[in-house]
Amino acid sequence: MIDSEKIENLINERKKLLPDDPRISEIWDELTQIFSEDEENTIEYLNNCSETQLEWISEVFEDVSENLQSEDFIDTLEKLQKKFPDLDLEMDISYAKEALEN
Repeated sequence: MIDSEKIENLINERKKLLPDDPRISEIWDELTQIFSEDEENTIEYLNNCSETQLEWISEVFEDVSENLQSEDFIDTLEKLQKKFPDLDLEMDISYAKEALEN
């Protein structure tokens, strides 16, 4: 099971950083590690997270996809794009698909 509180803390920490802050990559690495551990838990978490959470988590879709190598993960991302049409996840999903193919 994914620690929701830890994810929320990482997202809140990320929100405070400027775009060129080197600590962003540390947060991305931690999020990637968490979401790459267990595909089922990741999919369940993503299906139940808020639109705002998903927007921030989308920054690591490509890396998670590369680690999971899962069509189900990609399918979930595409469903979430439909669930949250105001989020522009198209590019993040495209990168996640490319990571799957490599």
